[in-house]
Amino acid sequence: MSGTVVSVNVSERKGTVKHPVESVRLQTDHGIVGDSHAANWHRQISLLAEESIEKMRAMGVPDLTVGKFAENITTKGIVLHSLPVGTRLRIGPCLTEVTQIGKKCHHDCEIFQKVGMCIMPTEGIFVKVLSEGEVRPGDEIRVVEQRGAEE
Repeated sequence: MSGTVVSVNVSERKGTVKHPVESVRLQTDHGIVGDSHAANWHRQISLLAEESIEKMRAMGVPDLTVGKFAENITTKGIVLHSLPVGTRLRIGPCLTEVTQIGKKCHHDCEIFQKVGMCIMPTEGIFVKVLSEGEVRPGDEIRVVEQRGAEE
């Protein structure tokens, strides 16, 4: 199972929309260098599929662009939220592991205020970095090991 990185996005403050950049550096046990959510914890990097964003556009939510849901990496061609926790993903040259599917959306965050609803609670995923490197739009994202499916 594979897809493509559509956009890589960062923000300087938590709870704000992220903006696209040319590339990001994934650092082991840290996340994306320079991103507000980077730390040695289980939600180092967030991913959301372009297909999920398209669902919301189809429901009439205007002005949705990459990063609006505070996702670090926007993908296409892979159903992210169907991957069980423990699944390992190769994103460009980097190895990551899925640590969480979705998250509680706090209604006072900037994303909820601007968009009026949020898809991250059900279709966003979080990963931790196992091996580092540079990731940019156009890189392949693929499942390399599906762990946790039988748990």
